[in-house]
Amino acid sequence: MSYIEISQTVWQHAEFASSVLAQAPTTDPGNGAVINTDGILTFFASKIAPILLAVLGVIFIGRASQGKVSQVLTSSAIAIIGLAFIAGAATLFFVGDSLIKLIFK
Repeated sequence: MSYIEISQTVWQHAEFASSVLAQAPTTDPGNGAVINTDGILTFFASKIAPILLAVLGVIFIGRASQGKVSQVLTSSAIAIIGLAFIAGAATLFFVGDSLIKLIFK
């Protein structure tokens, strides 16, 4: 991929991010400004996470082609454990949200 294509892709993602953030501060008559966290989470999940996973894949393939298979397996296991921790944190976030709604119902 050439530098022009990369810069165009980055520019499109930056425009999307700015449009999400432009919609973020909305006024609520009782509470002031509210941030659109759903839009921010959607942006990170749809744009940033796949790029990071692709970079990890390229690094793993590069190490495996050099004959460092044991390091690739170790790094892969660490990455999978890290993803499990992230998924656990997201689960706790939703469980905590449901508990808060249940308690303050």
